[in-house]
Amino acid sequence: MESNISTVGQLYKNQFTPDKTAVIFNDEHITYAQLDDRVRAFANFLKAKGVTRGDKVMLDTGNSPDFIYIYFGTVRNAAVIVPVNPMLTPTELAYIASDSGSKFLFIKEDVMQKLGHTEDTLSEKLGLAVFALNDKLMAEAMASPRDDFDMIKDNQDISTFLYTSGTTGHPKAVMLTHYNLVYNTWQNKMALEAVHEDIFMCVLPMFHVFACTANIMLPLFLGATVAIIETFQPKAVISGLLENNITVFLGVPAMYMVLIEAAKNNIFFPKLRLAISGGAPLPLDIYYKSQDIAHLPIIEGYGLTEASPSSAFNPPSGVHKAGSIGLALVGLDAIIGGENDEELPIGEVGELLLRGDNVMKGYYNKPEETALAIQNGWLHTGDLAKMDEDRYIYIVDRKKDMIIVAGLNVYPREIEEVLFEHPKVRDAAVVGEDDKLRGESVVAYIVLKEGEDAYHKEILRWLRERLASYKLPRRIEFVEALPRNSSGKILKRVLRGEEED
Repeated sequence: MESNISTVGQLYKNQFTPDKTAVIFNDEHITYAQLDDRVRAFANFLKAKGVTRGDKVMLDTGNSPDFIYIYFGTVRNAAVIVPVNPMLTPTELAYIASDSGSKFLFIKEDVMQKLGHTEDTLSEKLGLAVFALNDKLMAEAMASPRDDFDMIKDNQDISTFLYTSGTTGHPKAVMLTHYNLVYNTWQNKMALEAVHEDIFMCVLPMFHVFACTANIMLPLFLGATVAIIETFQPKAVISGLLENNITVFLGVPAMYMVLIEAAKNNIFFPKLRLAISGGAPLPLDIYYKSQDIAHLPIIEGYGLTEASPSSAFNPPSGVHKAGSIGLALVGLDAIIGGENDEELPIGEVGELLLRGDNVMKGYYNKPEETALAIQNGWLHTGDLAKMDEDRYIYIVDRKKDMIIVAGLNVYPREIEEVLFEHPKVRDAAVVGEDDKLRGESVVAYIVLKEGEDAYHKEILRWLRERLASYKLPRRIEFVEALPRNSSGKILKRVLRGEEED
C-alpha cells in the first residue's frame, strides 16, 4: 500500500487539500479544512463525554456529515464505533447494545422519536448513555477544543463493529481493524482506478460497510468529493447526478432501474464514468439495459462484511464479463475451494475462499463461529462460485439461505425465530423470491397450531413490533405442513420452487 496512513481517523489526510470540497450535503459544501476542524471538535467532545480506549460507541443516524464526524472522532479516541441501521427497533438495538457491551449511543433525534423514546427512557431500556443528535448537541460539540490527537497505537486494533446475522438468527459483530478498512480503501482505489478529481455520490446507507468503505472512506482517502444523499429518492438522485457532475455512482441493482427509466425519458449522465453495482447479484437484464439504454459504464463487484467488504470488481479499463463479479482485488487471494479447502480446477463449482489483509479479525465474543468462518487461513464466504481461465469469478448460488432485499442482508433464521415466538405458530420457514424492484423479497410459510386461526395482518403486526421494516415478509402463506427430508430438515429449495439437489 503506497500510503503511510494506517488509521481510519486520519484517512482523509492522505491527500489533504484544505480548500477543496470534501463533502456536499443539501446546499452545504464542506471543505477538507472544515471537515478536519469538525472531526477534531467531535474527537475532543467525545473524550469529554467519557469515551476512551476500547469503549463501544453505537451510532444510529441516517446519511449525513454527522456520521463522518462521530465515526472518525470515536476511533481517534481508540474506541470502537458500532454503526447501526436507523430502521432497527428498540428490541434489536437492545440486543446489539448488550452483545457489544456498548457504553454510548449517539442517535438522530428524529430516529429516537420514531422509536417512541426520549434520551432517558432509551437509556434505561438499553443500559447505556444516550445522546440525541440535534442542534443543541452539535453546538456543544463545535464549542469543544480542537486538539489534534489519535490515541491508536497499533493499526491492528479494532476500529469498527458491524453487525451481520448468522444461521442461528442472532446478529454477530464483525470485528474490523483500522488496517482492514484502510487497506480495503486502498484496494478499492486500485480496482476502480478512482482519482483525486472524482466526485462520488453516496446514496447507499452509510451504516452499511459497502457505503462506508467504498463510498465515504474511498473519496476522502483520494482527496476527492462525495455528495451525500439522505435516502434514495429518484428525483433527488437524478438531479444530484446532474447538478454535482457526479463521476462515480455506487448503487444496488434496483437503483439502476431508475436510471434506465430516466434514460427512456432522454435524461443521461455524461459525466458519470463509473457506475458500480454491489450489495446484490446484478441481473443480466439490468446490466445490458444499463449499457444499451442508459449508456452507463456499469461495473459489477462483490463483497461481504467479513472482508471490509470489497473483494472483486470487473476492471474499469479491462475486460468486463457479463454475469461475473470480476477479478479478486490486488492483495487478496481468492480460490474456489473443495471439501478440504483445496483449490478446484477451472470451471468447477466450490466455495469461494478469500485470504488477505482486508479479512476481519473475527466475530466478537464468538470464537466457535470465527473458527468456522476462517479455516486454514481462508475466509469461507458461504457462496458457491466458479472461475474461468482468466480467473474471473462467477457466483453460482448462495451456500447459505441469506436473502438480499434492496442491498440489505436478511437472514431467514432471525425472522423464523420471531415467528416461533408467536403463540399461534407451530412451524415456520422463510425464503426469498425474485423481486424486480428490490432484488429479492421475503416470503414466510407458516404452520399454525391445531385449532388456531390467524390473519396476515396479525402476523405482520407481530413482526413489525420486533423487526426492521426491510425484514418483513412481502408475502405470507399459511400451509398445513412444511416439506422436510428424512432427517427432518426443511426443504427450502422446494419452497422456492426449485428442485432439490
